[in-house]
Amino acid sequence: MSEPISWSQAAKVAAGLAGRSPGLVAYEAEAMVADFDELTALAERLVEEETGLVSREGPARARVIDRVGWVEVNVASFQRLAKPLTERMAAARAAARWRPPEWSASLGGALNGAQLGMLLAWMSTRVLGQYDQLLVEDERPEDQDVVYYVGPNVAAVERRYGFPPREFRLWLALHEVTHRAQFTGVPWMREHFLSLVGATLAGVDPDPRRLLEALRRVGEDLRAGRRPLDDGGLLALLATPEQRLAIQAIGGMMSLLEGHGDVTMDRAAGERVPNAPLFGRTLHQRRQTRGAARLVAVALGLDAKLRQYEQGEDFVRAVERCGGRALLDRVWQAPEWLPDLAEIRQPERWIARAEAGPGAGG
Repeated sequence: MSEPISWSQAAKVAAGLAGRSPGLVAYEAEAMVADFDELTALAERLVEEETGLVSREGPARARVIDRVGWVEVNVASFQRLAKPLTERMAAARAAARWRPPEWSASLGGALNGAQLGMLLAWMSTRVLGQYDQLLVEDERPEDQDVVYYVGPNVAAVERRYGFPPREFRLWLALHEVTHRAQFTGVPWMREHFLSLVGATLAGVDPDPRRLLEALRRVGEDLRAGRRPLDDGGLLALLATPEQRLAIQAIGGMMSLLEGHGDVTMDRAAGERVPNAPLFGRTLHQRRQTRGAARLVAVALGLDAKLRQYEQGEDFVRAVERCGGRALLDRVWQAPEWLPDLAEIRQPERWIARAEAGPGAGG
């Protein structure tokens, strides 16, 4: 039976669109590979000194890829994450009284794959670096636990804004290595994240009527002046009350990790990256998408991710003002100490819970 999403079609469309942009010439690629090998190792030492988080997976490994390479990595990640949802969609189709012919189902999967491919192609033009926290047991060890840098995008930003390459590359490495330290230095973090995502996707109702109803509610909320897609895009609107709790937990967790990553990269950079404030201001402006791209980002919840950086930073700084790093480090003790979205937006709520001690965890 055809899959609800053709992953091969997604990869083909995304690679075709992403591959239209020029890549790096040979000498640029060689220099960037050498830089990121060296600077990722340096960043790991600086992050460990700043945060106290030590990876249990050994030294970080850097890999410079092009946009097509980024697409390939993320199609595989999407496929693994979406497996509970696509299995439910396939089961619902198989149990239906009337099923469309196989050629129709195959066409639907291809169209869904093409749409995902177009989204990934657009995202591939924006990403500078990424730590892939998804470990897949049946894949080669050398392709696991890798810090990726999208070479053409990094070079384009450096040229456009006149950034000193090595300084900017160290600054990027600090952010990505911080994410690796979070997922490999906190023993429970990776599995907790995957369990939340699995719980969210496994319970999504595959009935297309739910999507139409969700779109109707979006229109009503927008007319009433509310922002219905702020907390997870359309997925949040399709979710059950139990799933919304998981989405809130994921949102709080990701806001914390992104904010902690931004704060750490600036502090760990120190005198080695004197242009860090300039880099931060420039990339903040770059994150503010416009026009049709912004509509896509809002619909899928990517726009909400952009606010995660700012809200997460505010949370980290508020907690540290109250109790220093010792209080902030409580978030790494166990999943129940992670803030939810409400606590991210109102740090005093998490601070009160943390200061209440054991038994007060959410």
